[in-house]
Amino acid sequence: MEIICKNCHQTYKGHYCNNCGQPAETHKINGHFLWHDIQHGLLYFDKGILYSLKQLFTRPGDSVREFIEGKRVNHFKPLSLVVILATLYGVLYHYFNINSLSNTANNDFNYNKFNEWMSTHFSWITIAIIPLFTIGTYICFRKQGYNFVELFVLNTFKASQKLFSHLLLFPLLIYYNGTPEIQKATSFIYAIDIVLTMWTNIQFFNKISKIKAFFLSVLSHIIFLICFLIIMAIILIVTGRLF
Repeated sequence: MEIICKNCHQTYKGHYCNNCGQPAETHKINGHFLWHDIQHGLLYFDKGILYSLKQLFTRPGDSVREFIEGKRVNHFKPLSLVVILATLYGVLYHYFNINSLSNTANNDFNYNKFNEWMSTHFSWITIAIIPLFTIGTYICFRKQGYNFVELFVLNTFKASQKLFSHLLLFPLLIYYNGTPEIQKATSFIYAIDIVLTMWTNIQFFNKISKIKAFFLSVLSHIIFLICFLIIMAIILIVTGRLF
């Protein structure tokens, strides 16, 4: 039986496209797909990092939608990409001893210990936050036909997009480290994150108007912030003090 490749649209027979190597069978993105990515993607690194990063900064929403639909052969695995970028960022954060918090805000708070903990656990913190983003995305865009795991993949790619932009802007943190201006630098980077999120969502959810996608994206981010603050409050209540 002839098959049309989901990646290059070549007609072929067999288990793999003879033009680009795309597998004939592309599984639906669900819990099984995610578990396979965790088992194999975090251990075996193959080609595709540069391709995925280029796509995330030229046509982010379109490329992630195509990935979910089955056009995956050229992409790096989403969780693997997050781990690599987050680990690199954490190493740089630790090496340059970045402190983006004001030491005068709370004399009882151990900022050095907090920064050390953040830098050594940054990749896992990044992954742990992705489901919170996905909760907001799922609530606001649940009528667009994507399941929770597919939206988790979307937010995983967005996390990689943000991490790479943070790496590109890292010289700002180095330059302003130890000065009050570093908070302005972190605010600027956060604003870039918001712009990237809006851009990606507007492209990804292309069946609704750009205005509707924009406002749903804003609402989604607000839901994320609420979830994040609730979890932080629970941690503070349970532990009494973080550090």
